[in-house]
Amino acid sequence: MENFLSQVAAVNDVINSFAWGWFAIVLLLGTGVVCSVVTKFFQFSHIKHWWSKTIATVFQKDTHDKSQVGAVSQFQALCTALAATIGTGNIAGVAAAICVGGPGAVFWMWIAALLGMMTNYSENILGIYFRRRNSEGEWSGGPMYYLKDGLGSYKGMKTVGNVLAVIFACFAILASFGIGNLGQINKITLNMESAFFSGLVVPTVAGVSIVRWFIGVLLMVIGGFIILGGLQRIASVAERVVPFMAIVYVIGALIIMCCHISRIGAMFAAIFKFALGAKAVAGGAAGTALSLAIKNGCKRGIFSNEAGLGSSVMVHSNSNVKEPVKQGLWGIFEVFADTIVVCTMTAIVCLSSGYIDLSTGAPVGEVDSATLVAKAFGGIFGKPGEWFIAIAVLLFAFTTVMGWSHYGSKAVEYLAGVKGAKIYRVIFVIMIISGALLDNSLAWDISDTFNGLMMIPNLIGVLSLTPLVYKITKNYVDRKIKPQSDDVVTIEPMLSFDPEIQAQMAEAVKNGEE
Repeated sequence: MENFLSQVAAVNDVINSFAWGWFAIVLLLGTGVVCSVVTKFFQFSHIKHWWSKTIATVFQKDTHDKSQVGAVSQFQALCTALAATIGTGNIAGVAAAICVGGPGAVFWMWIAALLGMMTNYSENILGIYFRRRNSEGEWSGGPMYYLKDGLGSYKGMKTVGNVLAVIFACFAILASFGIGNLGQINKITLNMESAFFSGLVVPTVAGVSIVRWFIGVLLMVIGGFIILGGLQRIASVAERVVPFMAIVYVIGALIIMCCHISRIGAMFAAIFKFALGAKAVAGGAAGTALSLAIKNGCKRGIFSNEAGLGSSVMVHSNSNVKEPVKQGLWGIFEVFADTIVVCTMTAIVCLSSGYIDLSTGAPVGEVDSATLVAKAFGGIFGKPGEWFIAIAVLLFAFTTVMGWSHYGSKAVEYLAGVKGAKIYRVIFVIMIISGALLDNSLAWDISDTFNGLMMIPNLIGVLSLTPLVYKITKNYVDRKIKPQSDDVVTIEPMLSFDPEIQAQMAEAVKNGEE
């Protein structure tokens, strides 16, 4: 059995090196560049507009159309997407990028996010444009649909579009059980056990600590109550938990930054120095150091915000929004909040803590990616600081499970219909307890591979449909951003590929609903 598992691990390593190797990074960054160019760098040129139409609207009166079956508000869609993206990658993932790639990895994490904003924007536009109602009247959208009906609409590409849509759905389902369930629950269990039960002698059941059994059962019960309640219950929980956990975490990070204010200048100097190829920690060549910084920064940034994977599109498509670009704006903000804000706070905590030598980029003492952030918080807040990180990981990881349960159910729905999705959700909830009992990291590694493989068919779809993204964006800018004129008023909005949905949405937009 051990020999078989070793062979599986070896095969997975080869596939993973492709799925998350230079090919993947170039494809992801390249897509971000193309999407930025075709939209005339919308994330910068219209920063005031997307900011005013996203987070600046949070405190406005809720205009959620309650008559739309299964629909959620734009803010709820954002919070559910952030629930899935703000996870362990924002804590342990950033720490891993710094430990392996040095302080320069943070710079490349920022670059990946700035470009990823427009990748996520484009995905959301396509998700809204190609969505349709399922048999229960709920919206269904995602890469499966714009691969099938978008890429598949090109001459001679129908079969290719259909095949890529099925491939994406299969990888999304597999990733949802791994990265979106078992891996997150396992990380929660290990952190809670280490923070609150280390040094205690506890009985075991079937060779597993009773603490793990208790955590697993508790999370399964809570998860079942939320997940089996459908998207609207998930979104309702997400819009309350996600802003709270993100704000509290950022406040804690800011306190640490203020306590280490004298190191901030040296910290930013180290980020830019190592980003441009300073020598590696162990005397390696500058080229090697630069390669590690770029690869780890981009990979961890992408792993955190998921821009390019096509996953969050599946919840953004459930928004009650009429205008595709409106949800695209929330996609820009999603990447900004996840990486530019939360991941940067983690990076500041790590680099200003004293546990990273800013002159060499090497970890100091017995710290690694798994303990770096907890040690940094513990250095200021003592043992409660380490407890805080354990609780933060619990909230971050569990909300990731909630978000991914929706992604997986939509992928199953595409392949097996609404009834299949309902069965999937039950299985997904039952599997939660398995994550608490697992010790083997192979399941995490394999699911990481599936997570990376999702992006290939998705980015093929996004790249092939950038002309459509350009047209939809220009249509919106001409109608909503440029100075109004009689000519602009007569422009027909581009809202859906389906003539019937287009007519319904156009009428709603005409009546002032967006």
